[in-house]
Amino acid sequence: MKGIVLTVLLFSIVTKAQNFVIPLWNSNMPNYQEVGEVELLKSESSTEHHKLVTKPDISVFLPSKNNRTGQAVLVIPGGGYHAIACIKEGDDIAKWLNSNGIVGIVLKYRLPNAKSNIISHKSPLLDASRAMKIIKENAEKWHIDENNIGVMGFSAGGHLAATLGTHYDKDEKPQSAKIDSISSRPDFMVLMYPVITMDERFTHMGSRKNLLGENPSQELVDYYSNEKQVSAETPPTLIFHTTDDAAVPVENSTAFYKALNEKNIDSEMHIFQHGKHGFALANGKGNLELWKSICIAWLRNMNHE
Repeated sequence: MKGIVLTVLLFSIVTKAQNFVIPLWNSNMPNYQEVGEVELLKSESSTEHHKLVTKPDISVFLPSKNNRTGQAVLVIPGGGYHAIACIKEGDDIAKWLNSNGIVGIVLKYRLPNAKSNIISHKSPLLDASRAMKIIKENAEKWHIDENNIGVMGFSAGGHLAATLGTHYDKDEKPQSAKIDSISSRPDFMVLMYPVITMDERFTHMGSRKNLLGENPSQELVDYYSNEKQVSAETPPTLIFHTTDDAAVPVENSTAFYKALNEKNIDSEMHIFQHGKHGFALANGKGNLELWKSICIAWLRNMNHE
């Protein structure tokens, strides 16, 4: 019996060693002012959501030594820029990536509704950029190929992922730390039922309002309409959406796919007829579950280019 208990304890220690949390900013967090806010973690509809994030971080999930491919994905959960679906579109996704030998790193980012933001819309991108820099800085330590680090975003997290892929390194003030010289450009993007545009005709109005406020300027609307920000340097992209998505219209994905093609960016899009919004791993959802095998095949192809 003692031998069995010892084995279980050792297994537990090894398992825990495979994931850990790293704060994004140890000091001098940009776009931040101390106002005494307290971070919230709420359970809603059988899942957990972060709200009023004041201490952004990344949760690093490492695959087993014998299974790792050298690839890594920064996972950005959604939540309409009001909350963060940290389990369903975060930890669960990272663990699934691990099962396929891929390092999964879940981003807990500051939300625009926190009063600690100096300029509300800037914090999510600052945090996503910082997370990508930290991953690249630790690539060798975490057995990651530094040229095979991508981003995967869900819903509003898909908007943040697409913003990172189209706005990387923009508006960042150079600092003295070595990490600041690292580019935050992802090597590829996977966008899951993403919010892409801020155009009132097709956007998710909740995400737009939470990110940009009630009456944003046209300049700000255009800046965060990522279909207008695609360039020749935008990373290769894989997109998944459903036709019956009533929350984030499929036109978000089709507009981005069109913009990518116009710039000759390697891209692929899969639109399923049914599945609605927020399907995440799509367990038990029929052929919608195929997105996972399609995604892994695409990622493996990225791994060999």
